[in-house]
Amino acid sequence: MTDKEHETAAPYAGLPFPRTDLALKALRQARDLESPAIFNHSLRTYLYGRFLGERQVLQPGHDYDDELLFVGCALHDAGLSLEGDGDQTFTVDGADLAARFLTDQGVAADRVEVVWDAIALHLHPDLAARKRPEIALVTAGAGYDLGPDPAHPLPPGYADQVHAVLPRLHAAAVLYDTIVDQALAKPHKAPPFSMPGELLRQKTGTPWPTWQQLMAQEPSWHDYDQYPPTT
Repeated sequence: MTDKEHETAAPYAGLPFPRTDLALKALRQARDLESPAIFNHSLRTYLYGRFLGERQVLQPGHDYDDELLFVGCALHDAGLSLEGDGDQTFTVDGADLAARFLTDQGVAADRVEVVWDAIALHLHPDLAARKRPEIALVTAGAGYDLGPDPAHPLPPGYADQVHAVLPRLHAAAVLYDTIVDQALAKPHKAPPFSMPGELLRQKTGTPWPTWQQLMAQEPSWHDYDQYPPTT
């Protein structure tokens, strides 16, 4: 391990992160991009995702690519950074940013695609759960960090060990504020019926349009005109 790699890994010596060159570069990228609260959330996502994988008897290096899981977790909220704040939903913006980063590192396209899917799908647990472990465990770990699952309790003392190194820093509140701030500046990043859209609605109190109103917006096929048909 080089001096730079050792410096990057040293603060997390007691936690089971992969120490490959790519993993450490992804860690630095996440640390440079993200606020401290979101960065800590991202690393805890890996730890809890890996834990949930163990509960499914999934072994890193055998049943899934541990390096890809770590990269996906570390960068899964990169779309909530200043650099990642583009014109798409924050999940797609973050997936694109991560893909560019990995491509610049010479990572093969098929591995880049796994990380892209993991990040883009992480607000859709029903979809992510049907995908390969590197994708499913990003979503599972992120959800666990925001709301522990009583069906899968952590080992005694493990949360305290994790929080001693990666304090929460009001993670859920910071995520809410960051998503809403992006949506207030760029409402198209929070479309109706999406999670960002719901958070924006909660913040502003502005009601969503109904399905019928959306279908009537021009251009429209006017499917509700004279509906229901009379006999």
